[in-house]
Amino acid sequence: MSHFRSLLAFLRNTWRGLTSMRTALVLLFLLAMAALPGALIPQRSLNPSEVDKYFTEYPDLAPVLDKLGVFEVFSSVWFASIYVLLFISLIGCLLPRCLEYYKQLRGRPVRTPRNLARMPHHASATVDGTPEEALAAARRRLRGWRKDEREDDDGTRSISAERGYLREAGNLVFHFALVGMLVTVAGGKILGYEGQVIVLADGSEFCNSGTYNYDSFRAGLSVDGTQLSPFCLRVNDFDAKYQHTGQVASYRVGMEYQSGADLDAGNWQPYDLQVNHPLRIAGDRIYLTGNGYAPRFTVTFPDGAKRTQLTQWQPMDPTTMLSQGATKFDQPGVTDDVRRRQTQLAVTGLFAPTAAYQGKVLSSQFPDLLDPTAAVDVLRGDLGLDSGRGQSIFGVDQKMVESGRLKKVARENVRVGEEIRLDDGTTVRFDGVERWANLQISHDPFQPYVLGFAVALIFGISASLSIKRRRIWVRVAPAPGTGADDPARTVVEVGGLARTDQAGYGEEFTRLAKDLLGTDGSDAEPPGAESARGRKS
Repeated sequence: MSHFRSLLAFLRNTWRGLTSMRTALVLLFLLAMAALPGALIPQRSLNPSEVDKYFTEYPDLAPVLDKLGVFEVFSSVWFASIYVLLFISLIGCLLPRCLEYYKQLRGRPVRTPRNLARMPHHASATVDGTPEEALAAARRRLRGWRKDEREDDDGTRSISAERGYLREAGNLVFHFALVGMLVTVAGGKILGYEGQVIVLADGSEFCNSGTYNYDSFRAGLSVDGTQLSPFCLRVNDFDAKYQHTGQVASYRVGMEYQSGADLDAGNWQPYDLQVNHPLRIAGDRIYLTGNGYAPRFTVTFPDGAKRTQLTQWQPMDPTTMLSQGATKFDQPGVTDDVRRRQTQLAVTGLFAPTAAYQGKVLSSQFPDLLDPTAAVDVLRGDLGLDSGRGQSIFGVDQKMVESGRLKKVARENVRVGEEIRLDDGTTVRFDGVERWANLQISHDPFQPYVLGFAVALIFGISASLSIKRRRIWVRVAPAPGTGADDPARTVVEVGGLARTDQAGYGEEFTRLAKDLLGTDGSDAEPPGAESARGRKS
């Protein structure tokens, strides 16, 4: 039996410790600290290439961090544990506080202390009029306060008044809004998804019909990619305006979209997509997060067959839009696998929208298409497309180059319309350039609720910090020594107490005492003294 009681005592003390506000604040601080690695160290779900780069740069440290879950912070067990404990702690300490606050609202204000002179704020004076008149004046002055009148055993009457109950309400709203925000953020991670897709600005289309249409896709825990929000986008043009210094003035994507009934009817709705002005359709948000150039190359093989490819290249310098990439070709009509792997071509190198040269090295001096030039290497051989390994569209497999299965056969700088002739008669012509837009598609059904809880959190903390909890008591009694034929006189005593450590109540009490007593609020005169500054009710 004693062991059972000890276990109950341990559980009770553990619960009390977990549901204290101090523990909740500690867990909130730990949650913020635990999220720091997710902001400072690349995450595998967001940027796996950066994680691989981290392993290359820190071969000894990275495996240790990987075992600790640092590369997947927000899905790790220890982060989830802090998250769940914070929920339990906040809810466990808020529910008893709500019950206590409800009791305070239904209860009567604290009765008037016997000795008001011991209060931090005190004033008294003898005023003209009866005690009933003095109480009526006090009621009028304390309109809006929660009041309660009592009569003491000695026949004196008093008013107990209290104000500032919304302070605790604001505190509760703040903490419940914090819990709600944590819940809705977690809900967004479970039911939401986010993807990135590059769309050429030449009338190319993107339909949100499956994860295979994305360049990268991050799904919530309950998202399998089969029930994405149905809509389609068509990117018609990309307009960029630059200042003379090369700084961006504005980006605009001229696009059209279909959703809902438009998908069945085949109707397209126009929209100009701009930075920080997302398109909201079908419960998703489409953001413009990047842009770049896609050079168009046409390869004419010795047998006269032609292939034209328009492939996006990756910006290396966002200021000048100097880009790098690789455009890959298969010779048409070749059915033999061995020969096909020997005749594949890759046009790789640099692209400058406005050419500038540092010696013989191509660079760019302006981000707009004023003098588009490409410095390309033409590689021929096996591109490794059939190896089963994933390959970046912005480069070639360097293992193929190192093994000699992919060899450089030409290197030249070409402008639009110029071509390169290879040793076997193949020609590579630089036809032109198109713009591309990088679009981010985000789905979070809890986003409106996150906003609502954020607003409630701000209002709650503002009320909690600005509203003061304070009490005031007014006691009245007939002035001693007043005869039956003398004018009625009343001793009025006022006491005040601030429930919160906040400046300003002293001035408020002085104003209240001045209105109630007709004095400046000081208690220099004893309660029975006659006051030449008394006032009539």
